[in-house]
Amino acid sequence: MSLHTDFIVIGSGVAGLRAAIALAEKGARVTVLTKDKTSESNTEYAQGGVAVVLAEDDNAELHEGDTLVAGAGLCDVSAVETLVTEGTRYVKELIDWGTEFDREGGKLIFTQEAAHSRRRILHAHGDSTGAEFVRSLIARAGAEPLINLTPFATTESFIVSQGRCVGVRFLDPILRAPREIVGRAVIACTGGAGQLYLHTTNPPVATGDGMSMAYLAGAKIADIEFVQFHPTALSLENAPRFLLSEAMRGEGGILRNKYGERFMPRYDERAEMAPRDIVARSIILEMRKTGTRTAFLDMTALDAAFLKHRFPKIYETCLAYGLDITKDLLPVSPASHYFMGGIRTDLWGRSSLPGLYAAGEVTCTGVHGANRLASNSLLEGLVFGARAGEAAFQDSKDIEISSFKYEPASADASNGAGIVSTAVRKRVKRTMWERVGILRDRDSLERGLAEFDQILASSLGSASRNFVTLAKLVATAALWREESRGGHFRTDFPKAEDDFRVHSIQQLGEPITTEAVDTSEKANSV
Repeated sequence: MSLHTDFIVIGSGVAGLRAAIALAEKGARVTVLTKDKTSESNTEYAQGGVAVVLAEDDNAELHEGDTLVAGAGLCDVSAVETLVTEGTRYVKELIDWGTEFDREGGKLIFTQEAAHSRRRILHAHGDSTGAEFVRSLIARAGAEPLINLTPFATTESFIVSQGRCVGVRFLDPILRAPREIVGRAVIACTGGAGQLYLHTTNPPVATGDGMSMAYLAGAKIADIEFVQFHPTALSLENAPRFLLSEAMRGEGGILRNKYGERFMPRYDERAEMAPRDIVARSIILEMRKTGTRTAFLDMTALDAAFLKHRFPKIYETCLAYGLDITKDLLPVSPASHYFMGGIRTDLWGRSSLPGLYAAGEVTCTGVHGANRLASNSLLEGLVFGARAGEAAFQDSKDIEISSFKYEPASADASNGAGIVSTAVRKRVKRTMWERVGILRDRDSLERGLAEFDQILASSLGSASRNFVTLAKLVATAALWREESRGGHFRTDFPKAEDDFRVHSIQQLGEPITTEAVDTSEKANSV
């Protein structure tokens, strides 16, 4: 028997929790499904902070300009305008809800990161901003009796009835059996897909289910070829690819090669403060040149007490692996970090499939263009999570859940389907890293696609099929885009081309199409 609620939110990161709160505040019953424990999401691992216009020497125009530059000509201007103007209001609201950003003498502390023209980054507990976001939002959501948080519920597919998304099939966390939950609308806030790659800063839950589920349900997927690789992940044998925050370079960290030479000025005049895609490629090229698997982040010129206070979690984690950030050079190499592409939505989270809304990293609103500006992701989840909740409520007032018709899943349909098989996971992750990674070319991409087609031809559970489907979408778009722009770099097409200054669109059963980049600033009403 199916479960019924007013609205279903998938994911408990910043976007999902903020969407759920927006709906509950309007009197709607909300069920939040999340794959792991409620606090486990990409949000929790965000170290650097949240970019927001609050400092006296800053304004929305400057933040918008920095975002557009980083986006390499592919940002939708109206989306960026929405982010930077509304972001201030929503961050102030978070503070009112008890979010504790770092202060000095009672005043908020602002830091600077790569490609920002002002110190506008707020952080919490030094390098644990995401965890503080999650803590305060879970506390706020917990105060809403209409929100039902359901952890350990793995979603498998969207339920579509008469051309509308009306619910979700998921694995019941207690029975480990398939169930359906239906409602007036679904808001996907499932985060990114860093786990597609062999090396990633993302937690195990970041497998991109929401993107592939939306595609298989008929929704449009945009710009999925644009993957941001964080330049500086800790690179040690038998250690996780722990993120060494962008803020470390923002505070004065230097990148060196195995000979101790500073190399970034040779690649870009902005050196360590260049956008992430440039820094990541530069590190890869320097490693190839020197025949090594790592570069090194040098923080030793900075005051030891300052480093321990500013980066307490990073300091403690590195120390556990025998490295003192105040004294030692830290071995680093790039790792997959963030997806700029995803479910194509408007500025209110509406996808091309009626009834399906989305917010956060799972989407492509056009905010990030071809390359996300550092610390814009938490702000995006906050702003567009709230807007998606508001739009879903307004659009669905007259929807009658009892009118939905759909086929219930059979009792054995999810036998082993909720988990990506180990063999498929390993094969896809290595292929993505070697064939669809930081540096791409036609031959590698075609080989990758052939590998994915071979895997898809075998018998797969739903989770494995979702995983491989998304990998194929990334490779397909990367092969189509015969240029280099932002997080997508083709060694056989190393320059940006005006003909490709468009969004790539993939939809089930259709060849790749394009959408023009929105270059106009305009108000957008719900």
